[in-house]
Amino acid sequence: MKESLNVTIEDILKRDSFSSAKVIGGERGLHKKIKWTHILETRDFETLINGEELILTTGMGINLDQDGGLPYIEKLIQRKAAGICIELGTNIQSLSPEIIQLADDHQFPVIVFEETVKFIDITQDLHTLIINKHHQQLNQLTTFGDTFNKFSLTPSGILKILQALYTNFRKNVFLLTDENTPYYYPPDLIYKNKSILDTLRDRLKDRNLEEKVIKVDSSFYAVLSVKGLGQTWGYLCVQTDNPHPDDFLFSVMDRAALSIAQIFLRNKTIAERKQSAEDEIVQNLLEGKSYDRSDFQSLFPSPRSNMYFRVFLIKTNIPERNIDENEWEEIKLQRAVIVRSVLKQFGFFPSLSIKKDEIAIIASFIAEEHFKEETERFTQVIDHFQSRTDNENFQPDRYYFGVSKVYQDLADSSPGYQEAKETLILQDSNITNSFFYEDTGVYRLLFLLPHNRKIDTYIMDHLGPLITYDHETNSELLRTMTVYLECNGAKKETAEKLYIVRQTLYHRLNKISELLGDDFMGPENRLAFEVAVKAYNFKKIRG
Repeated sequence: MKESLNVTIEDILKRDSFSSAKVIGGERGLHKKIKWTHILETRDFETLINGEELILTTGMGINLDQDGGLPYIEKLIQRKAAGICIELGTNIQSLSPEIIQLADDHQFPVIVFEETVKFIDITQDLHTLIINKHHQQLNQLTTFGDTFNKFSLTPSGILKILQALYTNFRKNVFLLTDENTPYYYPPDLIYKNKSILDTLRDRLKDRNLEEKVIKVDSSFYAVLSVKGLGQTWGYLCVQTDNPHPDDFLFSVMDRAALSIAQIFLRNKTIAERKQSAEDEIVQNLLEGKSYDRSDFQSLFPSPRSNMYFRVFLIKTNIPERNIDENEWEEIKLQRAVIVRSVLKQFGFFPSLSIKKDEIAIIASFIAEEHFKEETERFTQVIDHFQSRTDNENFQPDRYYFGVSKVYQDLADSSPGYQEAKETLILQDSNITNSFFYEDTGVYRLLFLLPHNRKIDTYIMDHLGPLITYDHETNSELLRTMTVYLECNGAKKETAEKLYIVRQTLYHRLNKISELLGDDFMGPENRLAFEVAVKAYNFKKIRG
């Protein structure tokens, strides 16, 4: 890299103001960066420094010439001070050997002035140097940003950005994307460092990675995520000699990542605009309309024995507002980019249809005979959507999710769509917490008979006495029975869920027995009553 823009202890020792200075401990720490200087003449300084300050002191009242000064130096080390400069003569004649040994052990530079110096001259000199270096950093960052932005608007922009990083830092540069397409510079890097590339990719599969530096073999790589629309689209990795790179490197990488994200967003937007035919084709499949297989060969994965799909439905719950056509097209485009990117990130092949009130996805995937792993991946996708807070057009508290059974023939898209819709209805009504149709139990049967009068008769035959009693006395026997069945007859748990004392519960259960018969919790009767309760709840949500 070009001349460093950081100020280190080694740098300041070359200043005229340090002509009489001598390093007596911690020489291996001379590379440490100095952010500021601070004059300290007190033992209680924990709240006075933030780290990376060079401390100036005459040692008054600190006892640095005795073992009693050890805690002072230890606290400076703990607070990550850059080093300490001590004026000898007035308060301290020499430092204790124990302090020098402590400084050596922790690479904490100890500098002494053997003659009287003006700390004000030192601070003025160093602060001027630090501020000038800081301005140089800002100017260089502006130049980098302008260069990266210019490259982002040209063909092969990503490679040009990586080349600029390599030219400045003279270190290998990788860009690992969410589609497993690596970019790298210099061009022969892939052949020389394929194992390093594979190791980085494996380490970066963890989307919650908090490491800023990853060690691979004997090399270190500074890592920064490339994000757009709240999605992590890749990771920028720059090799570094230092396991603790300075902020300047990450600031440059941040500007590079921003320009790369703009390229990704533009490319994804262009790709989405080309998918305009996809929406109509997916809708035809979901609505069971006739279709020409040749129309969607480019939109769906090639049929194979281990290729399956589920219909994944996202129901929007956003208050109606006037949206003009142009604004809706932008919102639709953003939703498409986000949804497609997330599904691909978790290994699915999505085909989308987006309306204002729902997003329908035919989510294809490769799987073996069992689908446990795939079900977990769908759950991870939903968890990902529910944790988003970064896009006003995709807020998690405004969406519900429903997932159909697994199918293999695209002709089954329409029943899958109905299954996902039914799951959404149950979830929206708080009848179930599951996102999967196969977990909806007896409600799968009830959806087949939504307007059958025999269902009404069945409900009244079993629950009529409770419904009538509740209506006439404004009581809660039906709710009590519902919770009692959910708790498998556990009285303590039932009382807790109803927020009533046990004596009140016993009174209600006695009344239920009186109205329905003492054996209402017998195996066959219990099943009949459970179905009746579910049918009653189902009828309420279906109107």
